[in-house]
Amino acid sequence: MLTGNKGEWSEIYVLFKLLGDSVLNIGDENENIIANAFYPIIKILRTESNGNFEYSINDEIVIISHDQEIGRLPISEFKEKAQILLKKIKSSPETTFSVPEIEEFMSTINCISLKANSSAKTDIKIIIHDSHTNQKPLLGFSIKSQLGNPSTLLNAGRTTNFIYKINLPNQEAIDLSSINSIDTKSKIKDRIDILVKYGAVFSFIATEQKIFSNNLTLIDSKLPDILGAVVFDFYTSNRSTTLNLTENIETQNPLNFDNTNNHQFYSYKIKRFLTDIALGMMPSKVWTGEYDATGGYLVVKENGDVLCYHIYNKNRFEDYLLNNTKLETASSSRHDFGKIFIENGNLFFKLNLQIRFIK
Repeated sequence: MLTGNKGEWSEIYVLFKLLGDSVLNIGDENENIIANAFYPIIKILRTESNGNFEYSINDEIVIISHDQEIGRLPISEFKEKAQILLKKIKSSPETTFSVPEIEEFMSTINCISLKANSSAKTDIKIIIHDSHTNQKPLLGFSIKSQLGNPSTLLNAGRTTNFIYKINLPNQEAIDLSSINSIDTKSKIKDRIDILVKYGAVFSFIATEQKIFSNNLTLIDSKLPDILGAVVFDFYTSNRSTTLNLTENIETQNPLNFDNTNNHQFYSYKIKRFLTDIALGMMPSKVWTGEYDATGGYLVVKENGDVLCYHIYNKNRFEDYLLNNTKLETASSSRHDFGKIFIENGNLFFKLNLQIRFIK
């Protein structure tokens, strides 16, 4: 029996929903369907342990394997199963659960696992008809579901730690161990606040991992410093949404860009970062700039709508990422950050970057 969480079952829901609707509805930056804006779906491709399968949309759903037709089903059946699965996902109180009636239907269409075998960022592969170019590209999409817990855009790890040097006058007179022992709910912010009251000045030095730093530099040479400022602002203020943090750094202009003509330096660079993270860049792997999810994102809303954010419309995709993500504090003990440490007589402090979707 197949068991999975709400996010995993959402991948099967998307498969059924798209085959039933036969189109990809395009979403705006506020997660609303744009009227009369969609991509017709030609077929959906799925790789299972028992072979490769195509679900081709004609008057019926035609299932193809090794260029041979192996079955046909009415489109209405996929619509019906999508609604049944949606209700089950939304109503299930368990972390992981099974849906026997859906699993039975899945077996009839050679869909035997919840998550198709795919590359890291691609959850579903779709051939669409693009009326703008009259092409039929094969596109890989990453699925983000709002039916369960909000998804992460960038997972925390020691790879996403940022290191700051602390310039602290009269540090010999200050009990650093007592500051490190602060264990309040907002302990990291409180530790920094105490240090600042003692006159400490924090300066971003580098990311803990060189690969992540070089990945960021590949995107933009100033990006490590920009994110260093954003991360520090998050831990020392009440700002948490990516949009608010970006607006604040744009106003503060810590890198002293020439704002004479109101160039949006920070917003532009942060959007590029979010896009590259969304479509392939990982902090622990050398980034070449080659996108893994070649289509973009599919977002499953709480009401069951599936919205497409296609990288063909770069501006809308970037605005969606900026408007719908936030920074959050991961486990400081697991990822080794949030305490003063000493190297060669100098004081340092590490902060961590994790980004999650708001919904």
